Order: sequence, then C-alpha cells, then structure tokens
Amino acid sequence: MQKTTCPLDCFDGCSILVNEDGSLRGDKAHPITQGYLCHHLNHYASWERIEKPRFHGQEISMEEALNILVEQFKSYEPSRTLLFKGSGNLGVMQSVTKRFFAEHNAVIASGSLCDEAGDAGIVEGRGANLALSPLHVKDADVVILWGRNPSVTNSHMLPALKGKTLIVIDPVKTDSAKKADVHLQIKPAGDLYLALLLSRIVHMEGLEDEAFIKNHTTNYPFFLKLICGTPMKALIDKTGLSLDDLALVLSLIKGKKVSILVGIGVQKYGFGHSVLRAIDAFAAMLGLFGKEGCGVGYLSNSGFGFSTPFKVKAKTEKLPTCDFSKYDLVFIQGANPLSQMPSTPSVEANLEKASCVVYFGLHENETSKRAHLVLPALSFLEKEDVKLSYGHEFIGRMPKCQDNANGISEYALTQYLLNAFGYECLEEETTLLERVIASHCAKKEGWLISKTYESIPYANGFYTPSKKFEFLDEFEDTFDDEGEFYLLASKQNLGLNSQFVRDNYLYVPLSLGLKKDEKVTLKSPYGRCEYTVMPNERLRDDCLLLYSGAKNANRLTPPKISQEGNCAIYQELKVFLERCP
Repeated sequence: MQKTTCPLDCFDGCSILVNEDGSLRGDKAHPITQGYLCHHLNHYASWERIEKPRFHGQEISMEEALNILVEQFKSYEPSRTLLFKGSGNLGVMQSVTKRFFAEHNAVIASGSLCDEAGDAGIVEGRGANLALSPLHVKDADVVILWGRNPSVTNSHMLPALKGKTLIVIDPVKTDSAKKADVHLQIKPAGDLYLALLLSRIVHMEGLEDEAFIKNHTTNYPFFLKLICGTPMKALIDKTGLSLDDLALVLSLIKGKKVSILVGIGVQKYGFGHSVLRAIDAFAAMLGLFGKEGCGVGYLSNSGFGFSTPFKVKAKTEKLPTCDFSKYDLVFIQGANPLSQMPSTPSVEANLEKASCVVYFGLHENETSKRAHLVLPALSFLEKEDVKLSYGHEFIGRMPKCQDNANGISEYALTQYLLNAFGYECLEEETTLLERVIASHCAKKEGWLISKTYESIPYANGFYTPSKKFEFLDEFEDTFDDEGEFYLLASKQNLGLNSQFVRDNYLYVPLSLGLKKDEKVTLKSPYGRCEYTVMPNERLRDDCLLLYSGAKNANRLTPPKISQEGNCAIYQELKVFLERCP
C-alpha cells in the first residue's frame, strides 16, 4: 500500500491510499480529508483514457509521436508556437513544460478560466491570498457561504460547518442553501453591491471594529465615501434583496466569530476583482482578519512562499481570449478549450486555422478529437509530483504508484524536447520536487504544511507594502444587462468542468411553464444555440443555468477578459429565450 494525493482542481487535495490491486481509498488519518473520496476518485479506474498516440487519426508509437513533435517544432517559428496549459492536474510538475517553451522563445498563454479576477482583488487589499482552512473555520460561530456550495466543490469543509449558524448568499437554492438558517437569493452580479450595502449599514449602526480599522488598515475614509455616495435604493435594487434580509444577517453576525467562504461565481464579471475587494472590505470593517474562527476564504494562492523552478520569463498571450489563428503550432496540455473557453464558435474557427494542433492529456474530449497529434499523458498514479492545496495548509506528496508504458510524463516530455533542441536539461525530477518542498514546508504532527500557516492567517499583519489591509475606493461596473435572463455557470457533483460525467440540460425556472426535454433556443450578442430544458425550482425567475462542462455551454458566453487578473467573465451577459417549434 502506498500513500498519494489527488491532483484534481479542487479545494480538498484528498489524501489517498493505493491498494496493491490499484484500487483507491481515503486516508482516514489525514487531518482534513479523513478518509472520504469523491465520485471522481471512487470511479477513477473506470474513466476511459487515451491509450495510444495518434497522428491524423492513426495510432502510432510513442517514439514516432515524439519524432513528429520535434519535426513540428522545427517547422514553425517559435513566435508562432503557443503553449495553452489547463488545470486538469494541479501537481507542481505540470508546469515543467513551460521550461521548454520559454527556452524555445515560444508564447505561453497566461491567465485563467477560473479564479484569477478574484485573486487579483484579494492581493490588492491583503497583499497575498491565503487559505482559510477547515481547521480555522471549525472555530467560527457563523459561516457565510457567499456563492460557494461545499457539498459540490469542497466536501471536506462540511464537517467544519456542523453546529454553525449558516448564511448562504447565492442566486441558486443549492443544497447548502436548503440547510441554511438564512438564504439570500441574490440577483446575479449583485454581490459587490451587497457587500457595499452591508458595509454601509455596519457604519450606520456603529458596528465597526474601530481598533482594527485604526491599527491594521489604510484608505478607510475613501471607502466610507464610496459606500455612502450611492443611494441606498440603487444598491438594494442591484441585489434584489430587502433591508429586512440585511438586518437579519447583521443581527446573526453581530459580536460573533464569522468565517466567509467565497466561490468563483461572484467574480465572473469584468469587475470581478472589485467584488472580492468589496467582500474583504466588509470583513475588514468587522475586524475579521487574523483572529480565531474568522476570515474570508477563496481559492488561495497554493504556491505562496514556495520556490518553484518553473517560473519562467516568456512571451505571453491572455489565455481567456487567446486567438489560436495567430499560431502555426498550438500545444494544448491538460485543457479542453473547445468546450471550456468563452465563445466556442470563435475558438473553433481560430483553432481550425492552426497548421498543427497537439493535444497532451489523459482523456478524449472535443479538443483531442480535433487535434492533429495526440500524446497520452500519465495519470497522477504513474509519475512523481507534489500537490499544494488551495483549500488548506497541507502539502501532499505524489509518488509513482503504478507503471504505464503507453503514456509519457510532463517531466519526461520536457526533458526529451530540451535535449532534442540542445537546450539546458532539467535536474533530476526528485531533486526538483524536494527543493520545492524544502523551500517553504514545516512539519505538523507528521504532516507537511506550508510555513505560512504556522499561525492564523494575517495574525502577524498583511502582505501589502503598508503591511495593512487596503480598502477599496472605486470600481467600474461595465455589465450591460440588457436581455431577459442571466445565464449562470455552476459546478455539479459528478463532473469537474468537462471531465468525467457531464450534465447537458439547460435548467430553467418553473415560472416559464416549460416541460422536461422541451427544446428552446437561447440568443446572446455572441451566438445562438438550441438546448434541452429541465425545469427546476431552485432558480430565480430571471435566471437560467448551464453546468460547467455541459455540451455547448460556451456558445453564448462573451469573449472578454476581466479588468484585473486575466480571467474569463462567463456570466457578464444576459440571454433571450425562444421556444422551438
């Protein structure tokens, strides 16, 4: 039996025991994950994989595939060669491929389809984006789930919520919302305005933590000017809530230890960074940073404080709006842009113009089927790596547990390419990984943790130049919300973006009177598409929902990027709905 760590894009970073027969089970000894594994891991061996390399649809050997790959790199100018890397696997070693592309003077897609707008806002206010671990949240009196549904995205947070007063802010009546003491079914794109409104009432009622504000923050007078400069009615209208709703929330959190857990949906807009800054500002007014059981948690910077050998200087292109037509050779690693990038029609048209598309990954998807050259990757069980979690402080080793002669690891592929072009080769894999661990790890009761979490996050101050929390003083809302319905993008239990099991239904409110499996057409400024509907009582009357990874989920979404953070802004649109004849 061996111990390893789940590499998937998730808060939890589950500790796994690998039995001699290759089956997986949870590690009950782990302080966070405590023996539970999700659907993806419990069925891991059943997910079909790419077993053989292919070139123009024909299976070939790995040796042939690597020779073809080298010839393709030699055939095109480095300036017209692109690395597009996704987050199908979040192991540290997944970024090693950047070394070759940087040495080759190629272009690397930079940014995120996920969380970087929110991260940018947090860094502006706090200086660093640190995790709020379940081990901290368990000491809270009140937990606010702000656009976050732990039953789907963060199951190992659920034990920390037991016995807490639970407040959920979400346009969807999620499983968590159904169990909450209070559910604010907010209007989409209203989260920043809710944070400002709550802050204004805190100020009006004299609920601020004056000592914290005086000693640990800057820019507070300008924030007060911001929150008091907008009419209350305008703020309320943006949220779709009532003053009674807000009064109830404030009555529940007054004088309590409060943890706020924020999901990525709140920042899928042009001003996404400002949304997180506003939520942080509300928390700072209440003095919720650097204290037991308190704080604001988001997808943290898992690599904070660590030294990584794969930070490279290279030409970059913004990932969410990447124009593949500018490149002759497009190398796609652990990603599915034909499903997950905004504005699928333009992505399809642009990728079609690339002379050579290489797909390097585990599973078949829309992108692998369009690729000229397909390289099967090794799974996390078949190679060495390390996982730095964005949901807690624990570091997970990922030793090689199984053999597989059909695929190739990121390290081996990079080493092969560096050698083929005469570039400086990599150090031994274990040397690189151990150096990462040694750069910022401590031991806690036999487990590796990030040194950052030897005390409560921000207990010793913030990471800004001033060493203080810096309040928001302005924002720019560019959302033109003309249209009938907000189109929400959420996660679902059985899938992870376009991996594993997909749910292709368009979920619609009961008020539309549509029947299950009825066909409708949605139109946005960026396209139109037909969908099969599933009526659902969990939605506001002005909302529709497509789960991330659904077929055609991004045929209508905007090919735009956030003001900060180079992040996709999937939800900055409204759509029109027509019944199909």
